[in-house]
Amino acid sequence: MSHDAIVIGAGTNGLVAAHLLALAGQRVLVLEQQTEAGNLTDLGWVHPRIIADLDLMQRGLVIQAPDPWLSVPLSDGTTLSLHRDVERSAEAIRRVSPKDAAKWPEFCHRMHKLSGVLEDLYTQPAPDVETTQPGELMRLGLLGLKVRGLGKQAMIDLLRILPMPVAELLDDWFEHDALKAAIGALSVLHLQQGPRSGGTAFTMLHHAVGSPAGVFHPPVTNLGWALMSRGPGTGDRGPIEIRRGVKIAKINVAAGRATGVTLENGDVLPATRVVSSTDPRHTLLGMLEPGWLDPEFARAVRNIKSRGVTARITFHVNRPAELPTALFAPSLDYIEKAYDDAKYGRTSAEPYFEAHPEEGRVVALVQYVPYADSAWDDARRRQFAAGIQDRLVKAFPALAGTITGSDVETPRDRERIYGMTMGHVYHGELTLDQILFMRPVPGWSRYRTPIRSLYLCGAGCHPGGSVAGGAGWLAAREILKDGGR
Repeated sequence: MSHDAIVIGAGTNGLVAAHLLALAGQRVLVLEQQTEAGNLTDLGWVHPRIIADLDLMQRGLVIQAPDPWLSVPLSDGTTLSLHRDVERSAEAIRRVSPKDAAKWPEFCHRMHKLSGVLEDLYTQPAPDVETTQPGELMRLGLLGLKVRGLGKQAMIDLLRILPMPVAELLDDWFEHDALKAAIGALSVLHLQQGPRSGGTAFTMLHHAVGSPAGVFHPPVTNLGWALMSRGPGTGDRGPIEIRRGVKIAKINVAAGRATGVTLENGDVLPATRVVSSTDPRHTLLGMLEPGWLDPEFARAVRNIKSRGVTARITFHVNRPAELPTALFAPSLDYIEKAYDDAKYGRTSAEPYFEAHPEEGRVVALVQYVPYADSAWDDARRRQFAAGIQDRLVKAFPALAGTITGSDVETPRDRERIYGMTMGHVYHGELTLDQILFMRPVPGWSRYRTPIRSLYLCGAGCHPGGSVAGGAGWLAAREILKDGGR
């Protein structure tokens, strides 16, 4: 049986694209190599249109909004906690730095204006800077007018801040090390860069998109679970079939057009179009037979920076964990020093990490653990997890005796298990040369590829990781524009 669309990958972006195509009446087949759904939580802002289009609030979508949104353990045994209310955070900051507390409200509101510009960019396809089409030119003009309408200070901030190192930006505003670390740490999440690297101020704003003023951390949601709870075809005009434990040998192409996929067991599955939510390098260089892509295009794809640097440690607990979302980084200098090891392919001797509770576990995202470091036997994993556990328990003694075991997932593990190139969860680093119309590569930001009827819809496309389901939603809309109704 032929399908209207085969979607490769049952992650958040793949499922969003599949459901939107099914809502338009298409017969959709989702192929996933993992046999079980696994972790269905997502770190990232969910656009309200995605929620409305897929009726996700009625499907049990939960958007966590913890308050405080981040706490930083201090050397004196106390914590600096940042709240969702700007004035309440200012009160907490006043205990460690009255000067910083006085500047906090203005900083929050100015940065919120700038993240709002990114939000506008992330709710539509990336701008086409080479366009001559009147509609696209009008869209670019309206965006420019909106930026101008923010006022002179916001325009200056936008041009000045985006290329800045986040450390320089925060040094301009604040004096307290822990406060600067709290805001700056997420700016280098999944980046093989330190806070003194250029462009990391942009990443700070990227992770603040969709959050209220004063919150510089994306929400945690159960978006993956809510999408799965819809069930195959539930409430959709076109049915969705999800097959798990399926490995794809290649994407079939005839006369320059994708015609379906061939599985590793030899089965051929025909389809009118193929939509891949896996990373661009794996899709275009790993699933297509050589010769279909122009050499220059293939070179550009091969050069996408996808250097995984983050390990995930899951600590299993025997009772609910009593801790906030906590950052273990006393200063930006500490983070920069941790980055020094990764420059040379070594795991940081003193990594920074963020930990948060989930049901039945505590999850720590630890950086820097570069893909280049491949020597991870069981003994090293236990030692690595034990070091992070010691720091957790020292800051939050209530965890003592509750942790029953741990699992360590490195970038190498993610590549082996999930097929992510170099284990990068965003399918490509969020640097200034890999965003907007340059994501995944310049000239191909609209989810299409040089192979007709082959589309990309994963985090390697605009708007990138930490905008949950955003690429899948925008890709599906472009597919429908191409006549996929």
